[in-house]
Amino acid sequence: MRHFGHIAPEVRQRLFHREPSAFSAASPARLLAAALGATLYSPATRPRLADDIVKQAGNGVVSMVLCLEDSIDDADVVAGEENLVRQFADLAARPGSEPPLLFVRVRTPEQIPDLVRRLGPSVRLLSGFVLPKFTEERGIPFLEALSAAEAESGHRLFAMPVLESPELLYRETRVETLEGIARAVDKFRDRVLALRLGVTDFCSSYGLRRAPDMTAYDVQIVASVIADVVNMLGRADGTGFTVTGPVWEYFRVSERMFKPQLRQSPFLEVQAVELRERLIEHAMDGLLREISLDQANGLLGKTCIHPSHVLPVHALSVVSHEEYSDAQDILRPERGGGGVLRSAYTNKMNEVKPHRAWAERTLLRAEVFGVAHEDVGFVELLAAGIRNA
Repeated sequence: MRHFGHIAPEVRQRLFHREPSAFSAASPARLLAAALGATLYSPATRPRLADDIVKQAGNGVVSMVLCLEDSIDDADVVAGEENLVRQFADLAARPGSEPPLLFVRVRTPEQIPDLVRRLGPSVRLLSGFVLPKFTEERGIPFLEALSAAEAESGHRLFAMPVLESPELLYRETRVETLEGIARAVDKFRDRVLALRLGVTDFCSSYGLRRAPDMTAYDVQIVASVIADVVNMLGRADGTGFTVTGPVWEYFRVSERMFKPQLRQSPFLEVQAVELRERLIEHAMDGLLREISLDQANGLLGKTCIHPSHVLPVHALSVVSHEEYSDAQDILRPERGGGGVLRSAYTNKMNEVKPHRAWAERTLLRAEVFGVAHEDVGFVELLAAGIRNA
């Protein structure tokens, strides 16, 4: 699979200076963590789940979470498990189809080995489990169960803990909780693919809900948690993990809203202003601002609950030609001793040692999301994706 792989090769050539690289569920963990992109959640109870997965893969989704936790009723857990097993068997029987990276969000540690055994041979399609309300005390049993299931099945499985507990939010317990989470995920470092933020749960503790024209960073109590999580768990010194952006709750945009005009327009002739106005009109501007703020605050990828969010996340994850040029200059072997150089774009200073970690992360992102041509921006990437959806 690859990002923007649903777009025709000749279109990708016009969009990208460097095309996104192909990867698979067997790729190195560091690459997969960067490649998660917009991780689309779906209730595990959907009766045509296998068809939904294939459809979303065809629309550019590369990672999905099939949820047995908050998105379904307590009474539906057993039926959801049974449906998962059936749908995985259905997927595994389809020749030539490559599903996205698939994760299951469970409620209890015991579900992990039970589901792995019940999946049988179709477990090869499973990339891992999402672990809810993660703290050291609650999380260790999940991680131990995942390690045991991996050993029993012989199939590599990753964990994605969700940081959403009240202990993490409350000021008097935050540091202690973060220290415990750090100990837990460090102990199982090889199994932890990424850390996910559960901002909806944070807001619920105070009866808050951000409006569609606001981002998580406008809710100061939430922004403070994100900052502390990145501070302790997202460092670029080799001790940190990939931390993904919080969910965007609004989805009034329909893919169909864009298609009529885009069909009538030649490639890349959609006017940036007009498309931007339509995005704002349909409550997408808040999402775009939040994605940009995620990246500025050290987060990569995003939890998504609607397919219309996927393309904006991926389009804004593509590395610009300017970013790529700066990163390459900073990481040239002859720059190993440090120093300061003027950007090839002549608009900024690149200081080799302080900007090295940024440059390394940028080139990793470039590998999985690609590098846009110098005259290609977000609007062109989004328009091309919508035309092919």
